[in-house]
Amino acid sequence: MASSLPEKAGVPPWSRLEGQVVLVTGASSGIGRDFCLDLARAGCRVVAAARRADRLRSLCDEVNASADAAASHPRAVAVELDVAAGGSAVEAAVQRAWDAFGRIDVLINNAGLRGGVHSSLDWPEDEWDKLIKTNLTGLWLVAKHVCRHMRDAKIKGSVINISSVAGLNRGNLPGSIGYASSKSAVHSVTKIMALELGGYRIRVNAIAPGIFQSEITAPLLQKRWLSTVVSKIVPLKTNGTTDPALTSLVRFLIHEKASYITGNIFIVDSGVTVPGVPIFSSL
Repeated sequence: MASSLPEKAGVPPWSRLEGQVVLVTGASSGIGRDFCLDLARAGCRVVAAARRADRLRSLCDEVNASADAAASHPRAVAVELDVAAGGSAVEAAVQRAWDAFGRIDVLINNAGLRGGVHSSLDWPEDEWDKLIKTNLTGLWLVAKHVCRHMRDAKIKGSVINISSVAGLNRGNLPGSIGYASSKSAVHSVTKIMALELGGYRIRVNAIAPGIFQSEITAPLLQKRWLSTVVSKIVPLKTNGTTDPALTSLVRFLIHEKASYITGNIFIVDSGVTVPGVPIFSSL
């Protein structure tokens, strides 16, 4: 459950999330890693899951080194997980994640691939299959097995699927049919699971980020043309950083103050998709 500490003036109640156990997939780098670090600072216990075990160990070492020295249990635990490995492998990994702290209160379904840029007539079938298996099937399998545990343990859980503005009707761009299709489907998964799991008091929402400053996007953000695009057609005239643009929203969706919110797609993109079709004529 969320922290019951008294609220301080000017400090949002979701700044502290003591006692929450959070499973983060795709935790070894980028947004997922940032989520783990931020939620650990908020008082959560974190199960960091991804394919790259060495990076997970490094992340958990960093979290645990900065945790309260008097704590009898680690703040973060690593679980190796390939969301594209299939049902039985995902189920086994989720069981290990559950056993790490004896429960999971929150799932942040973050693992995913961007893939290449191809015309719909040239898109390789094997790349299409890989994207769908990771971004859609893998996401659903993790949510399926985590939510089964939540249901059986009568946990009022929160599932947060990390999608993309590419999955929005007004965020489509040429060359992204594989990625955009997978992320659009994530929105459907989010809404249908919200409908079906509400009776168990499990909330399911998605966050659709735009471009954020990160290790992955660093080469793109160095392009001069992108600075022109941002200054001309992005309403807030900036590209955000994961912390606080995404981390603050994640904390809110975890907290009991958000207990009436489910089935929503939260767009966090500096307003870039507001016009629908970007006004490139203004460049």
